[in-house]
Amino acid sequence: MSQGIEEVMTSFYAEGQVSAIITLRVDTKEADRIASEIVQFNVIQDLFLVTGDTDIVAKARFTDYKGLKDFVVDSLAPIPGIRDTKTLMVVTTYKEGGVTK
Repeated sequence: MSQGIEEVMTSFYAEGQVSAIITLRVDTKEADRIASEIVQFNVIQDLFLVTGDTDIVAKARFTDYKGLKDFVVDSLAPIPGIRDTKTLMVVTTYKEGGVTK
């Protein structure tokens, strides 16, 4: 029997802290309101309104994979005006905040 994605991701990240880049496509007229809602979450480290295929880019940090999953499903998904999200989990950080790791 195969493991569920949550079990696999939890075992890979060893219940440790998880960083993620989350891209959002939103109703453009609602971008400022949506950003104002997202910025209130403590897990959000940085939030940018950008041009291109994505409208908003967020950098977030979680205590574990389950925290990331719960945030996307329970906190982001219900926000009206969000059309699509893509979550990119950080595997290795080489430079952050101007500091080489």
